[in-house]
Formats: sequence, structure tokens, C-alpha cells
Amino acid sequence: MITVENVSKSFATSSHRLPATALREVSLTVDAGALYGILGPQEAGKTTLVRCLALRERPDRGTVRYDGVDTARLAGRRLWATQREVGIVDPRLRTERTVAGNVAEPLERMGMDASRRRGRVTELLDLVGLSRAGAQSPGELTEGQRRRVAVARALGTRPAVLVADDPTDGVDGADTGAVLGVLDRARAELGATVVLTTREVGVARRVCDELALLDRGELVDSGTVLGALGKPDSRIAEALLPSVDTPRGELAAHDRAADVVLVGFAAVGALLPEAADRFDVELATLGGGTTRVGDTPVARFRLGVTGRRADAALAWLGERGAHVTRPFYGLHSVAA
Repeated sequence: MITVENVSKSFATSSHRLPATALREVSLTVDAGALYGILGPQEAGKTTLVRCLALRERPDRGTVRYDGVDTARLAGRRLWATQREVGIVDPRLRTERTVAGNVAEPLERMGMDASRRRGRVTELLDLVGLSRAGAQSPGELTEGQRRRVAVARALGTRPAVLVADDPTDGVDGADTGAVLGVLDRARAELGATVVLTTREVGVARRVCDELALLDRGELVDSGTVLGALGKPDSRIAEALLPSVDTPRGELAAHDRAADVVLVGFAAVGALLPEAADRFDVELATLGGGTTRVGDTPVARFRLGVTGRRADAALAWLGERGAHVTRPFYGLHSVAA
């Protein structure tokens, strides 16, 4: 487990300006084995945060702990040994080396003998889906393939934690899924804790099971993705779920209106029609839509409910696992 406690970091600017603050009192917890995303716009502090987390930057204030150990107290060999537990995906490949040669580079620095090194490189290239590309040069690959080579290289030393700073930046849509799939395999098959940063909401939806939102160096929200989706006023839910903006006039045409979040195949496909039949109400979708979070279908709708038992229908949806939020009462005077 990685714990970030009240971390702040500033950088010097020109001599006539105050230091630029990159992080302000950021606290979060990354569970072992998680695929943890740090989401935010450009200059939100994402890169600085993962560099502190990876022990490549020291915070000005605050603490980063690995399994309870305060890394600020580490120095020399103990610090180096802890840093080796963190693999960093560096997209800069050495053009004079082959793909296999790039993956082998950290193994050479470790002093691994040639026979074992070849075997390890073969394993890693197979993991990232590039087993036939070992003899090619990086320039012969697409940007997405080069990112996968970088992941393989970072995994060479079997790190416990893998850090990828904006791993899909500059990668086209066809290759994005392959890059994210490799990061997920590193977590699922190798047991690595994966921490990635991104500006893309779609990336967070696709692979992250835990998420932190950063803006201007401050932590806006954090938590498990699926756990946050039904929480009222969750900034994670607001970022990941479809928009439900609706003109007030449309709401007034119904007896009740509410925002409903449905999670899972059964809920998305069946709960609303069943509620309409069971309580003899009409359900109108006034906003929202469906998306996927990982492999899980998720829907957020703003519903207009018309009928004498509108309140009972909404209550029943909540009892069946739907998250009924922001109810709008008093549109018409209707008893449940």
C-alpha cells in the first residue's frame, strides 16, 4: 500500500516571481494491486504527484509511505532499493537498439547473464503482444507499439509498482486500447500495482478501479470508481458519467423527476421497464445515457416519472440497487 500524506511541492521560477505551487496538501491511498488513475487537466500537478510517489521527487512538505515506511527517512542503499521497486514507463526508446535491445537494457544493468536475459525479454515481449517485433527498430513501430515496448522495459526488473505518466498521450485510437490492455495485464498477471495519469476521461473509465481527481495542484476527489458512481455530489461520478442537463420546463411536465444511476447488466437492461410495469407509471428519459466503466455497463438518466405511484416507483428502484439522487419534488402534487 502507498500512502500520500499532505504532500505539497513547489518549484522555483524566475527571480522576480514567487515559486510555482504544483501540489497543495494532497493525501490519498493506493491499495496494493490496484490500477489507480490520477485524472486532471494539463498543469493539474499529475506528473509532480507521480514523481513524488515514485520517489524521484521529494515533497517540500508531507510524506509518502510504502507499506507504512516513511520514505523521507530513507537514504543511500535503502532509498535505492525502494526506488527499484517502482518501474517508470519512459516512452523514450534508444533508436540505435532493437526492440529487444531496449527491453534488455535494465537487465544488462542488473548484470543478468545473457541466457536468462534473452528468456526474460521473450516473456516481456509476449506479455505486451510484440513477440515478433524483437528484431525491429523502434522507428519501424507505431507510437502505441513503442509505448508497449516502454512498458515491457519498465517491467524487466519485476517492480512491485508500475508508474505510467499519460501513457496514451499521442497514441491514436486504434492503439490506445492495446496500451491500456498491457497495463491491465501487468496488474492482473504480474501482480503489479499500476498508477497512471491521464487527461482523458475515457482512459479512466476503461481501466481504472481507483481514481483521484486533481485540479491546480489540489485533490478534488478520490476513491474507488464503482463505489463513487452512486454517491450524491461525487466529483468522480460527475466526471465519468453522462451529462444530465435538462431545462426546468421539461421537468415540470412530469409528476416527479430524479437522477438515477444504474450499475451492471441486469440493472441497466431491466430495472426501468420493470418499475414502469409494476407501478403503472410512465418513465421518460430527459437526459443522460449509458457508458462502460471497465467491463461494467453504467447508465445515468434524468427521469421524468408520471403516474399516481411515481414516488413508490423511485423508492423501489432504490431498493433494487439503483442510485436515486437529486430528486426533484413538488413538480405536481401527487401521492405515492
